[in-house]
Amino acid sequence: MSELTFKDLSFEKQEDKIKINFLKIFYAYMDNKSLEKIAPFEVNKNSITFKNVSENNARRKFEFLLSTTFKNLKNRLNNKSTYYIHQSSGMPLIGTNYFGLVDRGSNVIEVKPITSCNISCIFCSVDEGPKSRRKVDFVVEKDYLVNEFRKIVEFKKSNNIDAHINAQGEPTLYADMVELVKDIISISGVKTISIDTNGLLLTKQYVDELAEAGLTRINLSIHAMDPQKANYLAGYPYNLNKVLEIARYIPQTKMDLIIVPVWMPGYNDEELPKLAKFAVEIGAGKNCPPIGIQNMLNYRFGRNPVKEVSMDIFYSKMRELEQKHGIRLIFDKYAFNIEDLPELPKPFKKGNIIEAEVVLPGRLGNEMLAVAKGRLISVPECFKEIGSKVRLKIKRSKHNIFLGELLN
Repeated sequence: MSELTFKDLSFEKQEDKIKINFLKIFYAYMDNKSLEKIAPFEVNKNSITFKNVSENNARRKFEFLLSTTFKNLKNRLNNKSTYYIHQSSGMPLIGTNYFGLVDRGSNVIEVKPITSCNISCIFCSVDEGPKSRRKVDFVVEKDYLVNEFRKIVEFKKSNNIDAHINAQGEPTLYADMVELVKDIISISGVKTISIDTNGLLLTKQYVDELAEAGLTRINLSIHAMDPQKANYLAGYPYNLNKVLEIARYIPQTKMDLIIVPVWMPGYNDEELPKLAKFAVEIGAGKNCPPIGIQNMLNYRFGRNPVKEVSMDIFYSKMRELEQKHGIRLIFDKYAFNIEDLPELPKPFKKGNIIEAEVVLPGRLGNEMLAVAKGRLISVPECFKEIGSKVRLKIKRSKHNIFLGELLN
């Protein structure tokens, strides 16, 4: 008898198949007949037992079957097809803004372990959440992220690295978040690690676990102190009281807190000073500003309920609110300890003609993702199948985020 036990998998019997739950919010189905070809089996919550077969043989055959099954992985929040990006997948973690790692030429390295969100903010720049039109989701193996993150830190040669976890969606949906924080902060050169979150999935216990793992700051997205306005801006049922309770608790830990609302002109103008006063009252901003207001910008594939205003108008409005309410709302980037550092080299530049291989569907319309020279490249209006070889003209290469135009 061989028992295979898993940390990230759980099993449920469902008639003639087994539902495999992965990293809490993902699932796939495996036929009983496929498992019986390995050996007679029994499943428990986090383990599967095979009779009359060695453990090595059972694990090898089960993992092969699992890799096939994961081609049909789904996200239970939205039932979208999900792609698991892991060390052996052949998928780079640099080149797209959807998942992986982004280096914008500073000491801040962005970490994107997952896509998907539990709310649908009416101004969301990436159109995430239950109302999202995005085609697919991605989730990245924790160890793969950590290993590739370490390589960027080694390239930067700095002892002032800030790891910033800012997924396309809600990062606390990522089941391995505590372990991810713990592993990243242990890398030599990493000084701070922060996370963007809407706070709905945080509990006092979860906050304590993140603090113990080494998280240094939570960037908490609260956009109004008025429950009706907060609910409307979230675009989905939103428990403001719960989030405010968590906000009050975070400064009691060794972590810092910053409230990060988005200014929606005409929607939450008078809410911003209330949020700033709340942040100061609860002790946010021990080592950073207590509040960091963001200007809502229009994005081609985002939700744009109002027309964006220029940064000049944004700062003028913030100064007006500062004077009216007697509280500071404007802080520069130096308040966040951001410094310029060398950016990862780019294997190709804008205008280059390259050959690449199509490897994944993108999240937009007919978009596909291709790979060349260790980088992912977004290819819009691409009807090629996965595995196809294509010629591309690079249309964008800024910060190693690549856009390619299909030439054949």
